Amino acid sequence: MTWALILSLGAAAYFLKLLGAVIIGHRSMPAALQRCLLLIPAALLAALITKDTFTSGQEIVLDARIVGLAVAAVLSWRKAPFAVTVFAGVGATALFRLFA
Repeated sequence: MTWALILSLGAAAYFLKLLGAVIIGHRSMPAALQRCLLLIPAALLAALITKDTFTSGQEIVLDARIVGLAVAAVLSWRKAPFAVTVFAGVGATALFRLFA
C-alpha cells in the first residue's frame, strides 16, 4: 500500500461522511431506523471478535483464544472494568498456551 492510496481512501471516507451529513441535513430519521443503526457497531464488533477467535487464515481453529474470550465474556457479563476484562482475557490465553 502506498501513502497516496491510504490518503485517497481516507479522503473518500471523509467525503462520504460529509455527503451523508449534507444529504440528510436536519431531517430526522424514523425511531425504528435510528434504533437499528445504533445496534450496528455492536454487531460488527461481535462479528469481528468471533471471526478472529475461531479462524486462522481460511481454516476454523479451536485454540487458546477461546479460553481468553470465555474469561473476557464472563468478566464483561459481571460488569468488570474494561482494562481488567482485557488483561484477564489476554492473561488467560497466555497461561493456557503456556501449560497446554
